[in-house]
Amino acid sequence: MKSLKLFLFSMSVVLLSLVSCSDGSNGSGAGTLSIKMTDAPFPHDMVKAANVTIFKIDARKKSDDGEAETSAEFVTLSETETTLNLLELTNGITATLANAEVPEGSYDLVRLFVSEASIELSDGTMHTVKVPSGSQTGIKVFVKPSILVAGGLTADLLLDFDVSSSFVLNGNLNMPSGITGFIFKPTIKASNISTSGTLSGTVSELSSDPITFLEEVEISVYASDTLNTTTFTDLNGAYTVLGLSAGSYKVEAELEGFVSKEVENVTIVAGNKSTVNFELEPNL
Repeated sequence: MKSLKLFLFSMSVVLLSLVSCSDGSNGSGAGTLSIKMTDAPFPHDMVKAANVTIFKIDARKKSDDGEAETSAEFVTLSETETTLNLLELTNGITATLANAEVPEGSYDLVRLFVSEASIELSDGTMHTVKVPSGSQTGIKVFVKPSILVAGGLTADLLLDFDVSSSFVLNGNLNMPSGITGFIFKPTIKASNISTSGTLSGTVSELSSDPITFLEEVEISVYASDTLNTTTFTDLNGAYTVLGLSAGSYKVEAELEGFVSKEVENVTIVAGNKSTVNFELEPNL
């Protein structure tokens, strides 16, 4: 049976997969669309949680001639209310948003209907964020190239929710009491996992004995000198970036107190994992 899965990821990347199975169909019927979500990291140690509440998800099917169908052709994937702390979805951790049977075909747009968004600071202060049009028309996430749901296939779509770009801070950012609020400007990137790859690795201090792995190192991934996404290393100095299109990238590691380091021409292969490890020298 055909299906489309949708995943949402926070401060990292969302993972989608395409699984083939035989149902003896002649190419007509329905499939399953699965959606997961993740998020690019929010580099602010004063923020404890970045919450969003999603109450509906739908997807737009393109017509047979390649044009988008009318709004009446949107397919509902989920109407289950889900609240996510995007800061918990880092370094390869994903949350499944929808797993729905849909008509076969190509889908080029996903809409996320968000009723609430909020930021909780490390001192417990809560900031409710206005969601412009998010509950009425939905947040539009274009899928380029479109994802195909074919007979006997499950198509998995990854949504990368960039928290640092989506929640714009107002006020004095040097202390929690100086933060006056946030503006919500959702920035979400969609990736088809079947045509994308994964980058992972560790960051340690140069010539340390025993090896000292470094936490909170910012990992930036560039495509043709344009920032593609970022993440941060965890307690063990490890990082993971999902949903990268096949191609060549520059990867940079930065941490205050250390000399930044970059690696050119990192090759990402669809359906595979590439590894880049860093050793950073203290900036004396």
